[in-house]
Amino acid sequence: MNQHVSSSNTRAPAPKILDVPIGLDATGMRKEFDSLGDVEVPANRYWGAQTHRSLEHFNIGNDRMPKEVYHAYGYVKKAAAIVNAAAGRLPAWKGQLIERVCDEVISAQLDTEFPLYVWQTGSGTQSNMNVNEVISNRCIQLVGGTLGSQEPVHPNDHVNMGQSSNDTFPTAMHIAAYTMATGKTIPALKRLRDGIDAKSKQWADVVKIGRTHLEDATPLTVGQEWSGYAGALDDAIAEVEHATAGLLVVAMGGTAVGTGLNAPPGFGDQVAAQIARMTGAPYVTAPDKFTAQGTLDRMVRAHAGLKAAAVSLFKIANDLRWLGSGPRTGIHELTFPANEPGSSIMPGKVNPTQAEAMLMVAIEVIASDVAVTMGGAEGNFELNAFRPILISNYLHSALIMADMCDHFREFMVEGTKLNQAKLKENIDRSVMMVTALSPVIGYDKAAAISYYAIDHDLTLKQAALAKGVSEELFDRIVDPLALTRPGSADVPSADKRRVRAARARQGRGGQRRPGGAAGPSHLNLS
Repeated sequence: MNQHVSSSNTRAPAPKILDVPIGLDATGMRKEFDSLGDVEVPANRYWGAQTHRSLEHFNIGNDRMPKEVYHAYGYVKKAAAIVNAAAGRLPAWKGQLIERVCDEVISAQLDTEFPLYVWQTGSGTQSNMNVNEVISNRCIQLVGGTLGSQEPVHPNDHVNMGQSSNDTFPTAMHIAAYTMATGKTIPALKRLRDGIDAKSKQWADVVKIGRTHLEDATPLTVGQEWSGYAGALDDAIAEVEHATAGLLVVAMGGTAVGTGLNAPPGFGDQVAAQIARMTGAPYVTAPDKFTAQGTLDRMVRAHAGLKAAAVSLFKIANDLRWLGSGPRTGIHELTFPANEPGSSIMPGKVNPTQAEAMLMVAIEVIASDVAVTMGGAEGNFELNAFRPILISNYLHSALIMADMCDHFREFMVEGTKLNQAKLKENIDRSVMMVTALSPVIGYDKAAAISYYAIDHDLTLKQAALAKGVSEELFDRIVDPLALTRPGSADVPSADKRRVRAARARQGRGGQRRPGGAAGPSHLNLS
């Protein structure tokens, strides 16, 4: 909805501004009006006719438009009032009065006046008018006027001057989403990343057996495993930051279809500059308003960044809960803090509840991305009319991810400890460390040792010795910590003479099989 400046805007005398606290001490109903006619609204509310129509026609479920959208709208309306007043399109006193009420909107003092549901017009017009009506009536109260008269501050002509829902709502969406992501989500992801990295450094030299395909693999350190988690979050954070930065480009100035009709030249640039000044974030108006209003692609990409982070968080939380499974019949390499009893019937049970909650949050974010993607695809011609579902899902995803990361870090990661005895037992019984022998004795012989150990329930060392590998060679090659580093047991060609001399000495020493027969040559240097 576009509104032009009326000729009366610059001639009305400045009234006295009263010091009236927020609130309406009234009962019953009050008459408000819009272009369709009169509407009765609660007398103790600031909203007007269009807000009340929306409450009647879209009373759907319990999902309300997030308050962050209205706080962001406060910046949009304040910035527009500053620009309009500076240009003389709005009397200075009226601009200052609107600014004052916008500050109340921004600071959440008027949150109860924004009751509308997510499921409303897809352009967000009803939420825009909700803001316009509340600001108008609060301004009227502050000058001692009659609420519902729309004088001397009109919701369309003054609060919405030079604006449309079609450019202001996506602008408010971007501000709300960027503020949430940079103020809560990204810092929480970084705190979790740092908490995991601290554990990685703490356990840098603690060896464990790795797993691939859920089966035993070669060793690595616990620190290396956790460094993988920290690295995954590094990548996720970088992607979220990159996608979030795209929200700094706003649709302001495009008005109805992107042409800027009823907004003066440069209005979008000026309003975006004011928003940047007020928020400290470098918002700019989109160079192509038709893209900014016909699509919600930047919002889709921003949520995709959260989805990608959720995938990483799911993997991390799932790994930890499996590694902590037990305590007697699971993997049980990790022990977690006992935050609460785990069962109403099984005494003494403790469950990995923080990991479970993280998995559910990740599932929710991933599922929300489907709604965001489908809504983003519905950009028909000059307007995407699925904005409420996108901003609702984005803010919900960003908030629960932020809260979950902090809880997961504080109540699980930071208190996680190692079960050193279980780690040692796994190392002692691992057969996949035979991989280290493969470059020395060959793949087939190494495989035979592995199968022999499994079939006869032997340790790898017992099986290797039974298959003719000397104890000296085994102890030298199969060093668990050394196996967590790059390289192999192959001997560099420059060292061949030294190794041959060592082998000759071993031969003179008469290496024997366990049964007394002479052992095979250990190294193939040909």
